[in-house]
Amino acid sequence: MKSLELKIPPPFLALCFAILMWFAGWLVAPLRLPLDARLGVALALGIAGQFISVNGVIAFRRAKTTINPFRPAAASSLVSEGVYRYTRNPMYVGLLLTLAGWAAFLSNPLALLFLPLFVLYINRFQIDPEERALSSLFGAEYADYKNRVRRWL
Repeated sequence: MKSLELKIPPPFLALCFAILMWFAGWLVAPLRLPLDARLGVALALGIAGQFISVNGVIAFRRAKTTINPFRPAAASSLVSEGVYRYTRNPMYVGLLLTLAGWAAFLSNPLALLFLPLFVLYINRFQIDPEERALSSLFGAEYADYKNRVRRWL
């Protein structure tokens, strides 16, 4: 399964999951929730997700390190400030919150099942290889960071 590691751009993967969540509506009827409520929750989660993701990118840019998800070994510095004080993976947290917003908008119980599947995939094929690379690059400093800050939230 190593052949899938660091192969699919996480935003593209999130888009694929969003499409699958939409197709899930053909299998299971959505809950009958008011559009205003669904839209409000969806917007709140989506905006929060994008805010967290953008702040993660900004922190990487400020540190002048790569945001390329295919080449974590090219990192030039360990970013632990800003949003990275609360989560080691704000860009993935942001994608997950955006998908949760989409699930809320769809109001389909089956769509919710895709959220843990997204987390499992990202953990195994994106975060694990990134963490191996960062451990190799930054050693004890990264180990200390991992002990202080959770992977997701």
